[in-house]
Amino acid sequence: METPSPIEFWFDFSSGYAYFASLGAEALGERVGRRVLWRPYMLGAAFEVTGSQNLSSTPLKKDYAWKDWKRIASSLRVPFDPPSSHPATALAATRAFYWIEERAPDRASVFAASVFRVYYTGLLDTASPEAVAVHAEATVGVRAGDVLLGIADPNLKIRVREKSDEALSKGVFGSPFFIVDEEPFWGWDRMGMMERWISAGGW
Repeated sequence: METPSPIEFWFDFSSGYAYFASLGAEALGERVGRRVLWRPYMLGAAFEVTGSQNLSSTPLKKDYAWKDWKRIASSLRVPFDPPSSHPATALAATRAFYWIEERAPDRASVFAASVFRVYYTGLLDTASPEAVAVHAEATVGVRAGDVLLGIADPNLKIRVREKSDEALSKGVFGSPFFIVDEEPFWGWDRMGMMERWISAGGW
């Protein structure tokens, strides 16, 4: 029997809605028998194409977004207390993810989930290579010094840019954004629809 294609989970670590998606992505994948392929990318690349900006910088929308995030967190009984600098430019965390994936693919999603969890309790600066490297060592057992060198590696920088280009080539313009069997689903609130779509074989 042919292995079903994975659920591509595209996100920016600084996206509040992606945080909530990260809490349920693996469980959803298990329910539908699909592997979840975690794919961090820089949402700013999509903003350049769409002319948009992040919710926390958009008048009117930012007030609603913060209210909505806190409401969702309360409903799910999970913390939502990102650093005062939110939204951070999570380039260091994104580079660290792909460095880990190259060396320990089975630990990359564990690292990503932990970044979300700790960032949204206000305890991790995802823009700081040093902080991200220490976090990687504590959570997935890779040496912080090696991660720091990896984050600064020009080849890894190119790979991360290529991932953003790949996202755009697939029509990804937001976070979270899911693709399964070439079908796109944008937003945390589309996860239920996506699960039904997969279970039904599409409609």
